[in-house]
Amino acid sequence: MKAGISEKQQALISAYAESPEKQRKLYKRTLITVIASQIFGGAGLAAGITVGALLAQEMLGDEQVTGLPTALFTLGSALAAFMVGRAAQKLGRRAGLGIGFIAGGLGAIGVVAAAILNSVGLLFVSLFVYGAGSATNLQARYAGTDLAGPGQRATAVSMAMVFTTVGAVAGPNLVEITGDFARSIGIPALAGPFLLAAAAYLVAGSFLLIFLRPDPLLVAREIAARLERSGAAGSASTAADESAGRKGVMLGALVMVLTQIVMIAIMTMTPVHMKHHGHGLGEVGLVIGFHVGAMYLPSLFTGILVDRIGRIAMAVAAGVTLLAAGVLAASAPADSMVLLIAALCLLGLGWNFGLISGTALIVDSTTAANRARVQGSVDVLIALAGASGGALSGMVVAHSSYAALSYAGSALSLLLIPLLFALNPRKSAR
Repeated sequence: MKAGISEKQQALISAYAESPEKQRKLYKRTLITVIASQIFGGAGLAAGITVGALLAQEMLGDEQVTGLPTALFTLGSALAAFMVGRAAQKLGRRAGLGIGFIAGGLGAIGVVAAAILNSVGLLFVSLFVYGAGSATNLQARYAGTDLAGPGQRATAVSMAMVFTTVGAVAGPNLVEITGDFARSIGIPALAGPFLLAAAAYLVAGSFLLIFLRPDPLLVAREIAARLERSGAAGSASTAADESAGRKGVMLGALVMVLTQIVMIAIMTMTPVHMKHHGHGLGEVGLVIGFHVGAMYLPSLFTGILVDRIGRIAMAVAAGVTLLAAGVLAASAPADSMVLLIAALCLLGLGWNFGLISGTALIVDSTTAANRARVQGSVDVLIALAGASGGALSGMVVAHSSYAALSYAGSALSLLLIPLLFALNPRKSAR
């Protein structure tokens, strides 16, 4: 019996490892379970993103710190990504993802309490804990790939992500409704979306703990172990294979880190930029809703493209799309809702291309034995990248402008393209 796994669990895992038919059914059931959790997880993620910067500005009265909420919950994301990855490595996806979502829900409750008490210290601590939900929502995409074949991996990631759109688009567009509800019960309006986030994350975590059985990662690991014992997996990995694996992980991480920095930086300051030019919360929610929809809704098509035309080709597409997003955001008149929506949609789409292509590179370059640990470590880097983008964005805008921030994002996006070819010379896009 393996550490942390009961005899009953091990017997169930073994039964699935022995039956290809059960594996196919488990793969489909896992996707359905992850999809359901992602609907709630998306609502929890997007609600806080929409008003986090505005809540900090209201409580602190200083524009320079408006990027701090994003920085704090992405730093919390970094720690949570590490812990969720380690928990999944030892106990499976179910435990890691379930506990991560529940922690995010508790953090959202803390943010509401901080707003009621007007406690900046509690706000910062709670935003840090709230980041666990963001990290878990992101790591849930890996669960669908554990039992997927090489030609299905990007599509499996996209299946999990596309349904995040339901909650992710609903969250920002419920800002006014949740704000009115919060005000009606004596809570500051900007804390209202965090009430939604708390409920959404707690439901997502509970759903995974109940229904993600048997654990897909543990079944995949058992299948790999059996193949290795039988010799069906082939000879031991060569040094060249190991080098290619490390290179693939590095390349996938690079794509996701750079796209995360650009997306978080511009997204974080867009609500503040809009508020400065007279837009109300409803308009902010609409723009962010379109943005988050563009982050997730194209996922199914993106996954198919990544599997068919290749990982590197779609990573290049991510850089080009983010470049266009930054230029449009910088040049769009502040009173033009159409152009702001278009810029933020391109921003979300570029992030989508980068995340799915980068994720596929990571999955391709790892084995069942080390996958969860490596994935968790890479997501730490993604979260830290987001924290950097969020923290610096407020300072850049305060000392320069939103346009300068957007042009800087464009320049960083452009840098991704030569780096991809430099690190992957004469490789196929797969």
